[in-house]
Amino acid sequence: MNTTWKKLGLTAVSASALFLAACDDDTAGDGAEIDTVVDGDEITLAYVSWDSEIASTNVLGLVLEDMGYDVTLTALDNAIMWEAIASGDADAMVSAWLPQTHAPQLEQHEDNIVHLGTNLEGAVVGFVVPEYMDVDSIADLTDEAGMTITGIEPGAGVVAAAEDSLEAYENLEGWNVQTSSSGAMVTELRQAYQAEEEIIVTGWSPHWKFSSFDLKYLEDPEGVFGDAETIETFAREGLEEDAPEAFQVLDNFFWETEDMEEVMLEIEEGAEPEDAARNWIDNNPELIEEWTAGIGE
Repeated sequence: MNTTWKKLGLTAVSASALFLAACDDDTAGDGAEIDTVVDGDEITLAYVSWDSEIASTNVLGLVLEDMGYDVTLTALDNAIMWEAIASGDADAMVSAWLPQTHAPQLEQHEDNIVHLGTNLEGAVVGFVVPEYMDVDSIADLTDEAGMTITGIEPGAGVVAAAEDSLEAYENLEGWNVQTSSSGAMVTELRQAYQAEEEIIVTGWSPHWKFSSFDLKYLEDPEGVFGDAETIETFAREGLEEDAPEAFQVLDNFFWETEDMEEVMLEIEEGAEPEDAARNWIDNNPELIEEWTAGIGE
């Protein structure tokens, strides 16, 4: 497998190093039992470092590792993630937010990737504020939070929509979108929330912050952020022939918002991502059986 993206200084983390307890029968308890159907075949899952995608990719990576795959989880910049799948440098990802957030990347690469379908429904993006702020609509904003939107990484779809909103809403003339990272955005949100200060962030759900803080989305009468989105699964061309068992699991992978948020919240409370993923897998054997149905027969 080519490693063009590694030359960009991006970090690939081997799941065999991350998931120390993945195959330990003494720690698996009475949870899901997954048949070993392959022997060390390599699978690389790319993802963008959003809390939601860290959760889903770690869970799926563990399921594939339990099947016998040598799994590598690779955190990439949003645009590079799509390029890695299209070029075959990575095998698959479960991190595509559509139809709006990742629309430019899909348009650029859709002829060179395989769409396996939806893995989560009801995702939402938009401006998020603490419930204590006395504003409910983007159209009603005046000078809150220093006329600044706290964003995440430059180039993220929610940031692009936030920048578009400055043009769509006359009352946002003079406002600015301050880009940072997903982690930095949450840090600023936590600090402002604890001090009961005004803050407006580019937000999305599922996300653990809605379980930890009393937050609300601002109404978007101009429809800049679009309707509810889905999170989609994509694979490189040829994966179905090269790794049919992994392809089938990827094709079957689907869970609910509360499942993802359970993993995310445990990570936020201090668990390592692989430990939170293992706990969720062990507590949800029926769903794991659905993902792996018919494999190894």
